Amino acid sequence: MSRSGYSDDCDSEWQLIMWRGRVASATRGKRGQAMLRELLVALDALPTKRLIAHELIADGDVCAIGSLGLARGVEMEKLDVEDYRAVARTFGVAEPLVREIEWVNDEAGWGNETPEARWSRMRDWIASQIKSAPPPAST
Repeated sequence: MSRSGYSDDCDSEWQLIMWRGRVASATRGKRGQAMLRELLVALDALPTKRLIAHELIADGDVCAIGSLGLARGVEMEKLDVEDYRAVARTFGVAEPLVREIEWVNDEAGWGNETPEARWSRMRDWIASQIKSAPPPAST
């Protein structure tokens, strides 16, 4: 099983449809969009443009969510990488968004993907998930 937990939760087509709806809602919501914007900045701020899989942090390297943890000063060593509920609480977003980011980080790339290629792929994916800013309200 992956740290995203996807393989355990969607036993039927209807469950998968409902899950994808929860992911979409978490992604486009105010907290999700704020996190994704901050995550993009955190990725760009990494001194070495590389990401690991299956861990938040290991030997100084991080996954996508781990980059945000570094930027926020989160003690990631205290978080259980497979406890997506705790990770979601720590980062202030809905659990489906955390699980989606974990899945894309860990499993959406090629099997022989380099950490540098993972960083580039994740940065592109995160940028694609950010809605453009709404026009300013007219007065």
